[in-house]
Amino acid sequence: MKTKDITFLAAGIALFVALSMCLRVPVFENYYLCLGYIVMTAYIYCFRWYEGAVVGFAGVILYCIIGGLGFNGMPGWSVGNIVIGLIMGVSLKYIQKIENKTLQVTLMAVAAVAAVFAGIELTKSLIDSFVVGQPFLVRFGKNMTSFIADAFVIVVSLPVCALIEKQAKKLRYGEQAATG
Repeated sequence: MKTKDITFLAAGIALFVALSMCLRVPVFENYYLCLGYIVMTAYIYCFRWYEGAVVGFAGVILYCIIGGLGFNGMPGWSVGNIVIGLIMGVSLKYIQKIENKTLQVTLMAVAAVAAVFAGIELTKSLIDSFVVGQPFLVRFGKNMTSFIADAFVIVVSLPVCALIEKQAKKLRYGEQAATG
C-alpha cells in the first residue's frame, strides 16, 4: 500500500469521525443520524469496497473513543460496517454497469438497504447480544432505529457519490484515471 493510499484512508477515517461528531442531526429519542456514513459510502462508491469498510470500521472505533462512548456498541457497529462495505461494494460493482439509470438507482438503493440490514440488524445485533448478554431479538429491536437512520443516510448519499465520483478519482489517481 502506497503512502498516498494510506493518507486517503486516514483522511476518510478523520472525515467519518468529524461528520459523526460535529453534525449531529437528531431523528429518534436518543439517536442521531451518523453522517459519517456519507464518507464511508463515497469510499465504497468511488474507490474500493474494502477502503469504505476500513473507513467505517476505524471511524466507528475512533468516534466511540473520542466521543466518550467507550466500548458501548463498538464491536458490533464496527464489524457491521465491514459487512455493509462488502455487500455494497460487490453489489455496486455490478449495478454501476447497468445502462438503465432508473433501474440502476433503484437497485443501488435496494442494495444499500440490504447491506445496512445485514450489517446493523443482523451482524451488530448478533455481536451485541453476545457482548451485552441480551437475547438476539431484543438487540434486533433496539438496533431498528440505527438501521432506519443509517440506511437513510447511505441511500441519500448515493446521488452525491455519483456526482463526486469523477472528481474524487481525479484527486486520488490523477487525470488519466478520471478520463479512462
